[in-house]
Amino acid sequence: MARVPDGELMRRAAAGLASVCARLLGRCYGANVVVLAGSGDNGGDALYAGARLAQRGAVVTAIGVSTRMHEAGARALALAGGRVVPRGAAATDAIAAAADAIAVADLVIDGILGIGGHGGLREPAATLARQVAAAREAGTLVVATDLPSGVDADTGVTEDEAISADVTVTFGALKPGLLIDPGASHAGAVELIDIGLGPYQAAGPAVTALQAADVAGLLPKPGAESDKYRRGVLGVLAGSERYTGAAVLSVGGAFRGGAGMVRLVAARPAADQVRQHWPEAVITVPDEPGHRALEAAGRVQAWVAGPGMGTGEDAAKSIAAVLASSLPVLVDADGLTVLSGRPDLLAARPPGSATLITPHAGELARLLGAAAGDIEARRLEFARRAAAELHVTVLLKGSTTLVAVADPAEPVYANPTGTAWLATAGSGDVLSGLAGALLAQGLPAAHAAAAAAYLHGLAGRIAADGAPIGAGDVLAALPEAFRRVRGGG
Repeated sequence: MARVPDGELMRRAAAGLASVCARLLGRCYGANVVVLAGSGDNGGDALYAGARLAQRGAVVTAIGVSTRMHEAGARALALAGGRVVPRGAAATDAIAAAADAIAVADLVIDGILGIGGHGGLREPAATLARQVAAAREAGTLVVATDLPSGVDADTGVTEDEAISADVTVTFGALKPGLLIDPGASHAGAVELIDIGLGPYQAAGPAVTALQAADVAGLLPKPGAESDKYRRGVLGVLAGSERYTGAAVLSVGGAFRGGAGMVRLVAARPAADQVRQHWPEAVITVPDEPGHRALEAAGRVQAWVAGPGMGTGEDAAKSIAAVLASSLPVLVDADGLTVLSGRPDLLAARPPGSATLITPHAGELARLLGAAAGDIEARRLEFARRAAAELHVTVLLKGSTTLVAVADPAEPVYANPTGTAWLATAGSGDVLSGLAGALLAQGLPAAHAAAAAAYLHGLAGRIAADGAPIGAGDVLAALPEAFRRVRGGG
């Protein structure tokens, strides 16, 4: 800010915001645009953008949401021919003026709050958010300035009312709240405008969202000297007499994830199903659970434990045996239920051993003694808390998949891929096998989790294409997901 003229960054932001709005409108001349302007810089950005749209023939009305308005921005809009309605002493003034304007608006620009806003929307902003929501239902376009008002920029938390936008135009850098639900679901499509801030090197980001090239850089590639052992041998402890499909899907995820060999330890009914679907798997049907069964399976580079194996005493013995090893271990599904009743098993892990857990909100709630609803509302907070308290890497599944490590100085990975169609039985089993394969191939737990989440989400999109899918469809789409990440499609 010291290197550019006063107000230059705001002008750049406003130019980017106005450009996106004009593109969405298609034809500016005669279009009705409403600017909801708070008192801060976000309000200024929105007002300057409104001025640019007014200069192109749009009918722009700015409603003051606070008792004061960004003076220079309001003056620019008025000079461009826009109408500025400052808020009077009574909040009802803004609500009445906004209701009439929003009712006929083609596009609403949300400039109420910026990155400094915390604690949700207060009146009259909360009522305005409801008016905007009703207009959006009727077809009015809504564009948020930097982030939707009512969304916490650092966490994505929303309290009570928040603006839901079709597009969020953000400046300089993505904010964590745009990547993490519930905030991400309010943001719509996110457009990043470069206003010339440049990279800030003094500290790393709080949240990182891998892109395809990042994932491609993490994925192991077999070379001329590779064999099935060098490509990673994964042990899978999954399946039971009742849940045979979990073993099939987890083993399939491991093979599709590039494991050179998969050694399955499972009850006979699950083993028989895997033998039919994946004859290349090496299968052990143990006489008794625990260390001897794992020894009988043979050498592995990592373990996946939990999918469909049940939660009884035999399962607990097997989970305890896996966690007693120094190998990387991924615990999922029933294994997490076992851990919620036996927290000592994690505490007994050999020092330096990599542990990755892959819970959804309900499973994490049992591990932490928290409420699942609280975890859904504050996903970033609880992912970090679980990683720190349990001394593990956490892949928190859900509407936004997050990967957190025990070191609070390290960034959290927010997965940008996925589809709501992935909410289907067995999808998590595929993910556990995929992430386990990457662990067995030598990736650190956080990288294995983040890359697996990206590929799994991309495979879900490929498989679904707007239609319902099952976990088997996700499994079948994984090779195409790998090809696209590596630039092959």
